[in-house]
Amino acid sequence: MPTEIRDIQRQVLPNGLVVVTETMPHVRSVSVGVWVRTGSRSEPAQHNGLAHFLEHMVFKGTERRSAEDIARSMDSVGGMLDAFTAKELTCFNAKVLDEHLPIAFDVISDLILRPLFAPADIEKEKQVVLEEIKMDMDSPEHVLHELFTQGFWPNHPLGRPILGTPESVRAFSAEALFAYHRSWFAPDRLVLTAAGNVTHDRVLELAEREFSAVPPAGPVASPRAPLTEAPIRFEKMRDLEQVHLCLGVPSYPLAHQRRFAVAVLNNLLGGGMSSRLFQNIREKLGLVYAVFSELTPYSDAGMLSVYAATALETTGQVVDLVVKEFRAMKESPVSVEELRRAKDHLKGSIMLSLESTSARMSNLARQELYFDRFYSLDEILLSIEAVTREEVHAIACEFFQPEQIAITVLGNLNGFSLDRNRLSC
Repeated sequence: MPTEIRDIQRQVLPNGLVVVTETMPHVRSVSVGVWVRTGSRSEPAQHNGLAHFLEHMVFKGTERRSAEDIARSMDSVGGMLDAFTAKELTCFNAKVLDEHLPIAFDVISDLILRPLFAPADIEKEKQVVLEEIKMDMDSPEHVLHELFTQGFWPNHPLGRPILGTPESVRAFSAEALFAYHRSWFAPDRLVLTAAGNVTHDRVLELAEREFSAVPPAGPVASPRAPLTEAPIRFEKMRDLEQVHLCLGVPSYPLAHQRRFAVAVLNNLLGGGMSSRLFQNIREKLGLVYAVFSELTPYSDAGMLSVYAATALETTGQVVDLVVKEFRAMKESPVSVEELRRAKDHLKGSIMLSLESTSARMSNLARQELYFDRFYSLDEILLSIEAVTREEVHAIACEFFQPEQIAITVLGNLNGFSLDRNRLSC
């Protein structure tokens, strides 16, 4: 496989703003993003959902632009403007043709630096977010995941919903928004990334023009790591046709040295159509339509979870089959052929995921936020290749312990129950 050399450059402005670029001369687009080094995790319980609400509110108007101006400025050049809030970061990003980068940059920096937070807009946007919460509450898979995470990391921001609750959202004020914005949207808490047909010097010039006069906020306290618990929870939702269930165990933080091995294990377990869960529970027995496993890693904690939805009468059987797969991974190392398949699947998906400028821009941010250095694609592929059967087996033995398995079951349960003995693996 040919070595791919990425033209990545990084610079830190005197006020702490980190600027990272990747020049891709063979494309016509540029993706640019400003990443805030915090998300819902930094909120106190009474302000749960404030980071996400603030992400909405900056689009309602700035000192220079109305909400309509913001939308038109990107539509008029065929660009895309987007934002999202996660538990450990918030992102504002745009993708445009290379010649329109100054416009995109001007709009994003305006959103970041000069939002208005007008009281009338705040009240209107509360209704929008309350509808967004209702929409999520209509999705059993979403409800299940929130209930599961809340039990897995109880009394900790990582266990709370990103959107907040109807009660917390209704209580938001302009003062709270301004205080959060002042504290977190300071240059030393931002990372600016750009990828596409642009030079590092050009991005640096734009960054200095917009951000160099903004003062830093100073050091911030390190967050406390969550304590992981393993509850068994049953939640009734009478109008569901299926029972939805989630089983999970602890996993490694995002930057852990065994992250590649646990990714291979996840791939083998339930990461695709050839995975054990999909083949044995869906294809061979036809008990489910959807079954998969996924990793949810953060800076200091991680979770490996399995989701499935099935009929009430087969719920116990599906739980037993998932536990059986946990047990099988502990009892003997995977075959050489199965390991090969999982590695190739993982490598292929990583290579495909890096094809667009927006994916590269996000990849730069992830590496800057969670790692002390940049990893080339070749390094990542070699790290996946280096994962051994013994390593995967050791991780299975470490995490697939009955006392560590959390489970949440959601649906019209009609008295369905199970105890920890049934999770014995």
